[in-house]
Amino acid sequence: MIEAGTQTPAIHDDTPPAAGEPPYPSRLYAWYVVGVLVLAYTFSFIDRQILSLLVVPIRRDLEISDTEMSLLIGFAFALFYTICGLPIGRAVDVKHRIRIISIGIAFWSVMTALCGVAKTYWQLFLFRMGVGVGEAALSPAAYSILSDYFPPNQRGAALGVYGMGVYIGAGLALVIGGVVVKAVSGVEHTVLPIVGEVYAWQVVFFVVGLPGLLVALWALTLKEPVRRGHTRKTVDANGREVLESVPVKDVVDYMRANSLTLFSHHVGYALCAMMAYGVSAWIPTFLIRTHGWEAGDAGIYYGIIVVIFGTAGVVTGGWMADKLTEMGYRDGKLRVLLYGALACIPFTAVYPFLDNAWVAMALIAPSTFFATFCTGAGPAGVQEIMPNQMRGQASAFMIFVVTIIGLGLGPTAIAVVTDAVFADDNMLYASLGIVATAILVIAVVVIWVGLDAYKASRDYLDEWVAVHEKP
Repeated sequence: MIEAGTQTPAIHDDTPPAAGEPPYPSRLYAWYVVGVLVLAYTFSFIDRQILSLLVVPIRRDLEISDTEMSLLIGFAFALFYTICGLPIGRAVDVKHRIRIISIGIAFWSVMTALCGVAKTYWQLFLFRMGVGVGEAALSPAAYSILSDYFPPNQRGAALGVYGMGVYIGAGLALVIGGVVVKAVSGVEHTVLPIVGEVYAWQVVFFVVGLPGLLVALWALTLKEPVRRGHTRKTVDANGREVLESVPVKDVVDYMRANSLTLFSHHVGYALCAMMAYGVSAWIPTFLIRTHGWEAGDAGIYYGIIVVIFGTAGVVTGGWMADKLTEMGYRDGKLRVLLYGALACIPFTAVYPFLDNAWVAMALIAPSTFFATFCTGAGPAGVQEIMPNQMRGQASAFMIFVVTIIGLGLGPTAIAVVTDAVFADDNMLYASLGIVATAILVIAVVVIWVGLDAYKASRDYLDEWVAVHEKP
């Protein structure tokens, strides 16, 4: 339902809206919305990635293997994140998106804090699934909202800046976790008010989880933007405009007609994410096992790299996507994924095998930078080839594929090679190099196959809207 008082009056002076549409919100307010959503995304990734620094103490206290640990990091989260994302994506296309985001933030924050009271492996597994449920609400709604706040030639940059939250959050998770781990080093248990006695590492979950409740309240103050592009509306009994749902069959038919594009984009993006999630989950442990670093130092130094170079990469990827599009590359957003994966390969293949930890870290930095190009360009590409009232569902499906392959398989693929192939914890460095490089090579091939199909999908959208547009 379109509610009164939810639109901002000022406009982007240099970017006129489409015929018959209201003006775009003011540029200042639009970027303010980006800032709040970046903060929310940052908290989501802090809560999502914090486990990668806690591998050693969790394995010790819960008596589990690398593979079981990888399931906590990836599969437990990814399972419900993806399953719940699909119905949430459909709700995003017709419901109040700001409220969906706020409820999601509050839910995942509570679930993260509850990880701090888990006494067994399966309790922790259950709460990690809860984190996934809450986080499923954020990105489909955020992508849809930002696509309505910004005109097409500015979406790549806006979504790229939003994607900064991934790497700010993942990096801060390591830095904050590193500081807390150092503070409780040598302490097996600690006692918290109300909660009582917990493992020392569980304090981290309270530190990173509870502040998210304040972010949920802040997000609730944002204004719901008017939907742009192809929409279907009717008038209810009270004379108010109400958005019509696009039948699921129409969405499926549209996606089937663009199946090669979506396969190349989603699977290519997912493989890039698989490499990034996999290495980020295990690099702190790699620094501990291979180079003898303390967990706190590994978290702090690797976290700084992720914040700086991950953030720079995702913004650069979004900027490149817009720039290539302006230069006339109709496949520009998909092409950025290809360039990022190609540039990432040499650094990723070499750093795990170096004897000097600091030289390895110097190569991890550009590997992180190029690996993150996909985070800005990938979501922008989906918005570019889908009608407005399919964007939430299309984004949820993309997130489903990227998360199942990326987060669900990335950490586990490396762990399985370490456990089953080498059967030696100290061979983690070889698993990192071999698995991550192989994934990137496959990603390059998959993305390249879809470049022409992507251009055809842009033409298909124009034709589809011309036929189905309603006044």
